Amino acid sequence: MYSSMASKNYSFYTIFVFFIFVFTNSEFSPLIDPLPSVYFSFEDYFPGVEIPLGKWELLHKSVGISAMHMQLLNNDQIIIFDRTDFGPSNLSLPTGKCISSSTTENDGVDCTAHSLLYDVVSNTFRPLTVLSDTWCSSGSVDPTGKLIQTGGYALGERVIRTFTPCARVDADCDWDELPVALSSRRWYASNLLLPDGHVIIVGGRGAHNYEFFPKSPGPLYGGRFLLHFLADTWDGKNTENNLYPFLHLLPNGHIFIFANNKSMEFDYVTGKIIKNFPVLPTKERRNYPSTGSSVLLPINGNSSSPELEILICGGAYPESFDLADKENVYVAASRTCGRMKITDPHPQWSIETMPMSRVMPDMIVLPNGDVLIINGAGNGTAGWENADNPVLKPILYRTYESDSTRRFVVLNPTKIPRLYHSSAILVADGRVIVGGSNPHVRYNFTHGVKFPTELSLEAFSPPYLDQQYAVLRPSILAVETESMTVTYGQNVSVTYALGMYKQELGVKVTMLLPPFTTHSFGMNQRLVVLGEEKVSKLSTYGYKVTVKVPENVNVAPPGFYLLFVVHAGVPSHGVWVQLKRPSS
Repeated sequence: MYSSMASKNYSFYTIFVFFIFVFTNSEFSPLIDPLPSVYFSFEDYFPGVEIPLGKWELLHKSVGISAMHMQLLNNDQIIIFDRTDFGPSNLSLPTGKCISSSTTENDGVDCTAHSLLYDVVSNTFRPLTVLSDTWCSSGSVDPTGKLIQTGGYALGERVIRTFTPCARVDADCDWDELPVALSSRRWYASNLLLPDGHVIIVGGRGAHNYEFFPKSPGPLYGGRFLLHFLADTWDGKNTENNLYPFLHLLPNGHIFIFANNKSMEFDYVTGKIIKNFPVLPTKERRNYPSTGSSVLLPINGNSSSPELEILICGGAYPESFDLADKENVYVAASRTCGRMKITDPHPQWSIETMPMSRVMPDMIVLPNGDVLIINGAGNGTAGWENADNPVLKPILYRTYESDSTRRFVVLNPTKIPRLYHSSAILVADGRVIVGGSNPHVRYNFTHGVKFPTELSLEAFSPPYLDQQYAVLRPSILAVETESMTVTYGQNVSVTYALGMYKQELGVKVTMLLPPFTTHSFGMNQRLVVLGEEKVSKLSTYGYKVTVKVPENVNVAPPGFYLLFVVHAGVPSHGVWVQLKRPSS
């Protein structure tokens, strides 16, 4: 069966594209002018022609809260939330709705929101009610599409919250808090979705251990387990440099864990360290408060045991936090990235140099496999008032460029500093939504304050969205699968329209697992490349590509993915598919 994109969000877009597809299946079409011979202007293919540098758009001057945490849901809505312990926000809850709060000045009652739901398609938002403090918490979306959100501060530090996406745009779904509690305090912890649908929750301030959700009877999922690696990577009270550890699922089912400047392969089933990787050979630290960022580079989904590369960029030097926190001296941040093929028998780090220093960068894996490095500061560390020199220019990291000196491209700048407690996330149309920045204990809009609390929401359009690439951009018409569900090892055909096919530049299909993003780390973020199995031409501008879904559940754990057709480095609008195990 065919599953089309004719939902409320996509219906007009799909009908219009389909009309173009059908109408242009003839020798004469008044709708499309004759195509010039060259549209694609990447310098690799057309020397001397520069890459466009992206565009910024202000979506909202204020959404009322600062976007400390973000998660894209499978209905194209983003849940955004801050902390609750600083007093009122600038977004009111619905009339008559208030929550109790020990930190508010209004007789222990807070009638403002600290979370909201942003609808990408309509560019609208509404307040949500979160009951306990979510400050510096963590999360993962489970295979059903439900957000599992864990920990925070004070009364929220052991709380497990859930958010189920609304069935309708106008529905009033909201946060739920579960009656069960976490086994340990989880403040600055990291989460990872596992292949069986459980979530592992690792670390946090004062918590050198890990646990699982949901809890299950038995020795594996029922308790709390020590992780000596976190004690070994701890730089001492306050400095720490191992909070929000980087977690990535490996094709063999183990976990890559990085903290401070060390990393290991960990078997969570047996609780054993399988391998210690080389120490990242630079002086910088990479985890909070010396915050860098980490991504898995694109994974070959056609292999059950694919090669796997990690990229870690930015951070700060060991002394930087104390100098900023105690003496207001802001040391230049890291300029380096470490890249390592962790599946090699004897892996080694390769060090690359960014065009500028950066601490607190967000790293976004784009649908074409490149990486966007955005937000952050040039000096200092994470923490209250601990950074200076905001880095306004994003960087495009060209993953597939063989010459490491040519991988970084500096893009157009924003006008809005995004420092501590900012975030960024990719959405289905290929833009990156950017929000947050509050380096102060409370919201601070005082005249003359250097970096006031930022309540705005922006969108950055990467170079591939430039108008000159429109003729190279695929438009998905249909996915040949039942109810937009795919299973492991399944062959899937995607029909799409394309203005000009550059066969030598290739077609591939990618599936993106959207991350939970906070504190410069996109938890669970992974891009699986299904690759080109077969491309068939159906008409003048109509094509079909057939690809195979990964067979290995560790390569792509079950859940909701954004599926893209990428042609000549230019991605289509993404469509949602749910990856499920076959029914027994």
